[in-house]
Amino acid sequence: MIDVKLLSENPDIFRASQRSRGADESLIDAILAADSARRESIASFEALRAQQKTFSKRVGAAKGEEKQALLDEVKELSQNVKAAQAASDEAAETYTQLQRSIPNLILDGVPSGGEDDFTVVKHVGTPRDFSADGFEPRDHLELGELLGAIDMERGAKVSGSRFYFLKGVGARLEIALMNMALDLAIQKGFIPMITPTLVRPETMQGTGFDVEHDDEIYKLERDDLYLVGTSEVALAGYHANEILDLSTGPEKFAGWSTCYRREAGSAGKDTRGIIRVHQFNKLEMFVYCTPEEAEAEHAKLLALEEEMLAKVEVPYRVIDTAAGDLGMSAARKFDCEAWVPTQDAYRELTSTSNCTTFQARRLNIREREIGEDGKPGKTRAVATLNGTLATTRWIVAILEQHQNADGSVTVPEALRPYLGGMEVFPVL
Repeated sequence: MIDVKLLSENPDIFRASQRSRGADESLIDAILAADSARRESIASFEALRAQQKTFSKRVGAAKGEEKQALLDEVKELSQNVKAAQAASDEAAETYTQLQRSIPNLILDGVPSGGEDDFTVVKHVGTPRDFSADGFEPRDHLELGELLGAIDMERGAKVSGSRFYFLKGVGARLEIALMNMALDLAIQKGFIPMITPTLVRPETMQGTGFDVEHDDEIYKLERDDLYLVGTSEVALAGYHANEILDLSTGPEKFAGWSTCYRREAGSAGKDTRGIIRVHQFNKLEMFVYCTPEEAEAEHAKLLALEEEMLAKVEVPYRVIDTAAGDLGMSAARKFDCEAWVPTQDAYRELTSTSNCTTFQARRLNIREREIGEDGKPGKTRAVATLNGTLATTRWIVAILEQHQNADGSVTVPEALRPYLGGMEVFPVL
């Protein structure tokens, strides 16, 4: 959640952030008013409580008619205290709801606008000219069926639309991708994690997801648990309500998990193949660091994503996502989008977000500051960041980019050691 102290001191930067996101600016004034009302109600309650304690002492020392008169006053005062406490609780609840409803403050330089208002940071590689190669490219599903790698029909038979089976070289390719990504993450100091895919409501909310209104989330009503759409959720909750020691540097995890998304708002979009599905695997990087280190750590996550894309030899571009497409938690987000030949378009393969202290405030994750004298001082919220290093969707770009005229697919060189030295996926 946002830092209300910072907001009260600099409300205009939050108003500007809301404008850039296309969000409600009036929420800023509403939370300032709610904070004032909360403080006043607390002060009123505490004053009445102090008065009540004073009266209790006087009652204890009084006798006869004086005591009875005081008891009557105490009774009335007690009712006033209860009413003040109820008012204080209500004001606190209003304040908390408003605080949770305001998205993270965007960072300087983030483009304003919505989904289509991103800024292209750079292009890497050149889309393949299939006409020069003398054949028309097949899409990833046709290739997957020729290779015996993807079975959508039986996926739908077993589980419904947008489910699939990866089989044979399809299954091996995904495992190879994930293992290559995991090896890279370990080389860079990330701790590998197999994470829970079911989490409690407070963990999902703490990460920044709206459990009441987000149609993308699967919920198990009977157990009051949620299926995660990314291991970021479990990794963010890992240190909830803890004080971290970051004196030796950031704490970094690489979470491997199956992920689930309803894709509720994508009716009619990308229904062919495995671009937009309900279940997929992903390796997600997650970093806890000091707020001062966050920007540099964000750049490192992006560099790692680009290193992985270079290994699979696909052309891509990096975009600086516009404010209105950041979601609740991110203050800045870079996406890497690979070229998909049959769609004549770039499609997202990775995303990395700097969430500054937003998630940590919601989950109460802090570090203890060390003073100039070397002694422990007060605590403050840490920064959190996340970034994708490999997902099932990468198969789409790899198959299409590296296909041959006969429907076979050349295996990118970096992946071959993870596939037993296989150089080509042959047509069955």
